[in-house]
Amino acid sequence: MKNKLIVKRNWLWLVFVSLTLQAYSWNKPTHMAIGAIAYRDLQQKSPKTLARVLNLLRQHPDVKTRWAPMMADTTLTPAEKDRYLFMLAARWPDDIRGQNNPNDHATWHFINYIYNPSLGIARTDSSLATGENIVQAFALNQQILQSNAPDSAKAIALCWLFHLAGDVHMPLHTAALISPQFPEGDRGGNLFRIKVSMSNPTLNLHSFWDGMLLGKDQFRAADQLAIELLKNHPNRKRIRGRKPAIQAWSTQSFDLARSLAYRQGALVPGTGAEGAVLPADYVATVKPVAEQQVAWAGHRLAGTLRADVTRH
Repeated sequence: MKNKLIVKRNWLWLVFVSLTLQAYSWNKPTHMAIGAIAYRDLQQKSPKTLARVLNLLRQHPDVKTRWAPMMADTTLTPAEKDRYLFMLAARWPDDIRGQNNPNDHATWHFINYIYNPSLGIARTDSSLATGENIVQAFALNQQILQSNAPDSAKAIALCWLFHLAGDVHMPLHTAALISPQFPEGDRGGNLFRIKVSMSNPTLNLHSFWDGMLLGKDQFRAADQLAIELLKNHPNRKRIRGRKPAIQAWSTQSFDLARSLAYRQGALVPGTGAEGAVLPADYVATVKPVAEQQVAWAGHRLAGTLRADVTRH
């Protein structure tokens, strides 16, 4: 009975977090964990790249304004402050959303590969048109990083690379479910209404995935999640092939969206304002995959930084 109560409290917390966070991508604490994973990866494998990235991030336009109060925390060691800088960079594109910031690009966070299970369609050779997508944005910011742009512009590009490496590993940032209920797509699960259990409030599938791993928007909590994921999900070799890495990561995420997030089209959304209850084994099935994706995002980001920062 006690274990059941603990589980219920944990999922009530998850639902609360999911309802109070805007559905962007992984939530901000999870992006912070991805930054911390990349930091530790570089610290171990390429200290020179780590130092170069830190120097560039210190040229960011927000380093003395938005980030200064958090970096002034006297309980943090110098090494923790460096890691915190990576974590703040990883969440920055979400921090500036909706603030009329010229560096805010709403369509950069996702790509809508077409998934129509009722017609047997699952295509990664085309997507719903939304403007510049995550694959294009990643390549653009890589080009800026390798160019003769000012260091302040490179710092902004770094933040986008940090963030997009995380976003592309969130399966619902790569899929547009099209069905009779969603003829124009479900906006990556944002219109797909579900409940964790019958007694829980309705939320959308995207928000559920966003807040699955962490709800505390704090340095210590995000750093601890990074430590746990590094232990449980060590580095993985980069996907090989002719396609750019970001494109390969996006198609891999799309496969996870189809097979796990939407369960090959078998997952049923609610109607109207009422969410459909998730299958009993859904959480236990998808949470380890979410953990794996977040860990790989950090490792693959570190690999990208080793290649791009040392190249120029």
